[in-house]
Amino acid sequence: MAENRNKKNQFNIEQINAQYGKLPPQAVEVEEAVLGALMLERDAYVTVADYIDTHSFYKEEHQKIFEAIKKLSTNEKPVDLLMVTQELKDREQLEEIGGPAYITQLTRRVASAAHIEFHARIIAQKFIQRELIRVSTEIQSKSYDDTLDVDELINFSESSLFKIAQGNIKKETVPIKPVLNEAIVQIEKAKNQKEGLSGVPSGFTALDRITSGWQKTDLVIIAARPSMGKTAFVLSMAREMAVAHTQGVAVFSLEMSSVQLVTRLISAETELGGQKLKSGRLEDWEWEHLNRKISSLDKAPIFIDDTPALSIFEFRAKCRRLKMQYNIDCVIVDYLQLMTAGTDNRGSREQEVSTISRSLKAIAKELDIPILALSQLNRSVESREGKRPQLSDLRESGAIEQDADIVLFIHRPEYYGITEDESGNSLLGVAEIIIAKHRNGATGDVHLAFKKELAKFSDMENQFNPGFNTPQTFSSKMNDEEDGLSGEGISNNNDFDKQKTSTSDAPF
Repeated sequence: MAENRNKKNQFNIEQINAQYGKLPPQAVEVEEAVLGALMLERDAYVTVADYIDTHSFYKEEHQKIFEAIKKLSTNEKPVDLLMVTQELKDREQLEEIGGPAYITQLTRRVASAAHIEFHARIIAQKFIQRELIRVSTEIQSKSYDDTLDVDELINFSESSLFKIAQGNIKKETVPIKPVLNEAIVQIEKAKNQKEGLSGVPSGFTALDRITSGWQKTDLVIIAARPSMGKTAFVLSMAREMAVAHTQGVAVFSLEMSSVQLVTRLISAETELGGQKLKSGRLEDWEWEHLNRKISSLDKAPIFIDDTPALSIFEFRAKCRRLKMQYNIDCVIVDYLQLMTAGTDNRGSREQEVSTISRSLKAIAKELDIPILALSQLNRSVESREGKRPQLSDLRESGAIEQDADIVLFIHRPEYYGITEDESGNSLLGVAEIIIAKHRNGATGDVHLAFKKELAKFSDMENQFNPGFNTPQTFSSKMNDEEDGLSGEGISNNNDFDKQKTSTSDAPF
């Protein structure tokens, strides 16, 4: 299959050359020097493996020789003139590349492998140039096709360019010293923060005490069954991030329209019920109150995109533009299962979700921001006593659990008719935030107040639920479960001086 792809790419390049009368970017002599050096130096393949692969070579003969070298090296066999010749003979390709004489000629062209890394970079550069020419020509050809939807064309263009960058631009290995200095700078920066947070604040005090805010490059999965308040939860956080801390937040709403989303924000901000806002039947003083309260939202750096069935390639492109234009600090996706992996995906739905999950983590690392993605849970929760969700309930793909740095579950016992806990404390209006996975910190439960008539979460307040006095508990778990490391359970009695509510003012 790879050989057919290489032939197709080569044919495309030759077509382009015939049209424009130009030779494609190439460095045949450098390719010969690299192949010769690979057969002279025992560990030379390890040096170039990060820069080039079989398809990086321009000449088809060189691709076959490199593939033979690659197989020998992978199987930990000696890579020399005799072994490469024999490998090509076993593949019945020896005569196709010019016979033993050509292999011997390659080794005579170089005296050592001293400059092989530099030469490999040149080959990689020429390959990227050829790929860009090929893709741009395809884009140009498709642009003349009136039957092709322009959104599909843009998606094809962005995904094609992304594949070139993703497949050929690799991050260098760096020594520990500069990374150590960067880590110290981040620790000092966290020390100077008023709230003692090193990441983007969620707005929920008890939750932030465990996570220290949402950390850069983290993929945070927030999962729950329908009607648990996933959207309300992230909107409460988006409001707190943008209004109280002036952090730029992008919200990708694949399920609800932007107007519906903003209406929910208005309801939570003004404490006016959603039904009242839908009907528009407000008293004069309520209109005045609404106009006064939404002034803070008007200036908030919140960016909403309600594109349905958003592909991961479109999502990446939009996030990049938002990062460049507005320097956003956090991205929220509502919700993961409504995204697509792209038009060329032909695998199962589970494979598609795995691709999406893996890509979300890669985008978080690339843009150096946290990504909060909502996810559905399967129906196993409903048949379990107590209805508490667990990691195995994540819908459609175990890759979500694997890729996520943090997995949170939202659980409202009241929804299932459970009004008291084992100690007799009231669970009315109480939401449990279950931190089921925390790659770099503690796991455990956090209790928040939930006002269902406003679809609003806030810190637990004594006046909201006087009978509830259950301590927040969490256990240290600095690594994944598979690492087998977990600390002893500790408790947080939630006895700090003042708890800050995520939506500020008391009801009017």
